[in-house]
Amino acid sequence: MKKSYYVYIMTNKNNGVLYTGVTNNLKRRVYEHQQKLVGSFTQRYNATKLVFFEMCTEIEAAITREKQIKAGSRQDKVELVNSMNPEWRDLAEDL
Repeated sequence: MKKSYYVYIMTNKNNGVLYTGVTNNLKRRVYEHQQKLVGSFTQRYNATKLVFFEMCTEIEAAITREKQIKAGSRQDKVELVNSMNPEWRDLAEDL
């Protein structure tokens, strides 16, 4: 059975901050961000809303994609979210 890896973007209530991460268990990781179980950027800025994710089958590809997204401008990230989730709704509800 092949493992899945996810690159994801979290934001806060007002869509004011964008956090990009990578994980092998998206549902668990989003829960950790929402419950503030990890002391991090998402906790400090209350980024608890999942607005974008992509699945990869190789960890190397997921890490490369995460770095690519992080290296982009805020506008690049906004356009990426808009391409998948133009309403910026919380996708965690569908996990």
